[in-house]
Amino acid sequence: MDRFDRIFELNRILQAARQPVSRARLEAELECSRATVKRIIEDMRLYLNAPIIYDPERNGYRYDQAEGMYELPGLWFNASELHALLSVQQLLAEVQPGLLDPLLKPLNKRIAGLLDLQQVGPDGLTARIRVLQAAGRQGGDCFPAVAGALAQRRRIRLRYFNRGDDARSERVVSPQRLTYYRDNWYLDAWCHLRDGLRTFALDACEAARALDEPALDVPEDRLDAHYADSYGIFAGAPDRVAVLRFAARRARWVAKERWHRDQEGRTLDDGRYELRVPYSNTPELLMDILKYGPDVEVVAPAELRAEVAARLAAALALYAEAP
Repeated sequence: MDRFDRIFELNRILQAARQPVSRARLEAELECSRATVKRIIEDMRLYLNAPIIYDPERNGYRYDQAEGMYELPGLWFNASELHALLSVQQLLAEVQPGLLDPLLKPLNKRIAGLLDLQQVGPDGLTARIRVLQAAGRQGGDCFPAVAGALAQRRRIRLRYFNRGDDARSERVVSPQRLTYYRDNWYLDAWCHLRDGLRTFALDACEAARALDEPALDVPEDRLDAHYADSYGIFAGAPDRVAVLRFAARRARWVAKERWHRDQEGRTLDDGRYELRVPYSNTPELLMDILKYGPDVEVVAPAELRAEVAARLAAALALYAEAP
């Protein structure tokens, strides 16, 4: 019987007993020494706020029920599960600092106490996890307002900067989902100006204010059809398939990558790897292709092949003359 088993068993014994329980009985039922019984009682008092008192007249232990029947905390986890919870909290803190601090700080204290009880300490795993954001853009000052309106199902008035058009616009949107993708936050929302689903980069939101008007709810299946089927963060039902062939020296890496949930891949006789990726819009797909440089060839469609070739030629032109 391990330490936690004995805590559960001691709690059961004290709850069921009508009279104070002697130390000798506890030693027998918990299968441990007198010193261990004493240590378990002290741990329960210290870490679990258990009101265990000793009755000298009846020479035994019982719960002090002056404030009602004592119950063990409702949620119990083993050490691995507790470390996993702390690790998730650390990941959230790295992704968006302060995101859930008011809610998680009290929980962290309780988790740390339970880990101390198990004599493993709260820093065993979390101290050895790093989150490195290569090209992340912070969600900006609008994140709390957007997250709050999303949770409360309220519409949001946004002032949005479109980097592609170098233009600003004001619009009212009904938030549907927050998406963290490639180290950046995006808001999937119903845009009442455009009368359709749109995606907004939170770092491009210059102002956000929750409105009293309830948000329009878009059915989950429609959201999935619009966002999940497209390539990456750029929405829209895929209407083309990119056929990419990677050099043999890259095959073992690309074969493990997931570009799209409906992708198809196969290893060719000469060792190259062929990847077929459904897509609708090209900007992000182009970035993924270009990062492989000479190690990938676009076989089809012809317009995508031509666009990649033009980008590579433009890049080469920058180096045509010595600086």
